[in-house]
Amino acid sequence: MYRAKNVYLICGFSALGGGIFGYDISSMSGVIGTSAYKRYFGDPVSYRQGGITASMPAGSFVGSLASSFIADKFSRKVALQVGCILWIIGSIIQCASQNIAMLCVGRVISGLCVGIASSIVPVYMSEIAPKEIRGRVVSLQQWAITWGILLGYFMQYTTATTGGGPDNPDQSEAAFRIPWGLQMCPAFLLFAGLFFFPHSPRWLASQDRWEEAIQVIADLHGRGDVNHSKVLAEYKEIEEALRFEREEALSSFRALIQPRIFKRVVLGMMVQMWSQLSGINFMMCYVVYIMESAQIGSPLTTAAIQYVLNVVLTLPVILFLDKVGRRPTFIIGSFLMMIFLFISGALQAIFGQPNTGQGSSDITWVVVDNVPASSAIVASSYLFVAAFASTWGPTSWAYAAEIPPPRVRAMAVSISTASNWLWNMILAFSVPPLLWNINWKMYMIFAAFNGAACIYMSLFAHETTGLTLEEMDDLFDSGRPAWHPNGKPSRLDVLQRDIEQGNIQVSVPGSAGSMEPKGDGDKLIALTRIKRVPTHEESA
Repeated sequence: MYRAKNVYLICGFSALGGGIFGYDISSMSGVIGTSAYKRYFGDPVSYRQGGITASMPAGSFVGSLASSFIADKFSRKVALQVGCILWIIGSIIQCASQNIAMLCVGRVISGLCVGIASSIVPVYMSEIAPKEIRGRVVSLQQWAITWGILLGYFMQYTTATTGGGPDNPDQSEAAFRIPWGLQMCPAFLLFAGLFFFPHSPRWLASQDRWEEAIQVIADLHGRGDVNHSKVLAEYKEIEEALRFEREEALSSFRALIQPRIFKRVVLGMMVQMWSQLSGINFMMCYVVYIMESAQIGSPLTTAAIQYVLNVVLTLPVILFLDKVGRRPTFIIGSFLMMIFLFISGALQAIFGQPNTGQGSSDITWVVVDNVPASSAIVASSYLFVAAFASTWGPTSWAYAAEIPPPRVRAMAVSISTASNWLWNMILAFSVPPLLWNINWKMYMIFAAFNGAACIYMSLFAHETTGLTLEEMDDLFDSGRPAWHPNGKPSRLDVLQRDIEQGNIQVSVPGSAGSMEPKGDGDKLIALTRIKRVPTHEESA
């Protein structure tokens, strides 16, 4: 059976899981402004709409926590396929919803898929990709998320114009049932396509399937040649890291709570928390309310522009993240988002007024007959989304997936992603009543969160660009402060050079002269035979 070997193809297709995630984000924004949705579900606002929106991240929170158990036992691929099945079931229930309770059940089940996909897709990508482009290919997840948001919104926007348009009181239920039904299509495609993709070589190694692991590494990074120096170097890195972890003889949970590892788990959780507290999902899920408040143009059309910007401006960070680095991207992004939110909130505070009938009944604060102020508010919203898309959006997923040690990576990423979904759920539920009750002050709250994120990342975010996954232990255990540059070449590059120069010889499973393991305890040691020659530095 055909098996994909191109890293960009594998990671790009796997990013469909991110597309599903993106569709989740915009799954309500295009329908909450339609008469059909309001009429059928009893015109939900404030806490009722917050409960409907929050039901999917609630499922995602549970799904992200469960993802590591499926991924570690059955593989990353199988975990994603399980998620696809859950998404399809949830989509069917949403499409057939007869009341709010049934809609919430469907969204919870779909959320289980989103939680699994958002945890495992970046893990799978990071374990497939070479260190030189790891940030770039893992960032494809965020780009797929932005495409999912955009396509989901435009699908809803298109159906919202049916049946006399979104303001027609007799609008057909197709305005919300069609987009909720069509959302299952990418899950079908991802489920089928995964059969043709390789397993993660690091997962294969953890299962002692070494011959398969080395062949996958060779297919991905050595054009099929298992004796390629880069392939041998990466194999040796994985083998030594796994041997060290097994010598510690700790369960995954006990390893996870070791201080040296737990601090990275906390860092991953904080990265995902700050990503949510930046206010991006508030802008994405409730952008229609924001545009209605600005009282300029069609809310659905002005919101659509924001989604297009989100897609386009994610591209630069995908192309340059591995050159610019993770740390400056985080710090600059937080600072810019803070500025744009302060501007937007201040404009609404100065030029806005309570809604006494000038705008939609969904909102309580409007800017009336002031085109310059309204234009500036919309522009600030666009600039905020641009800042997130080109900094935190892709970088948060890449960073959280690469910093944990190999043995607990799936579990650590599932916990950090659960942090994302916990805050997503809290914000999805609380933003509608906050918009209803405190209006522009909410912008100031999110701006303050971005300021706090800027300070936190400055103090605790180490730069990981150019290092292998196995080198993260050295980086975080070095004792150097986060703002101190690493300054050392990648150990993988040194090892590859030594292999090329004949200083180190590595034999792989199934190759001539490789040693046969005598027992389970000898398996890892028996797989690799090394002849070590001191380097010039060591001789000196």
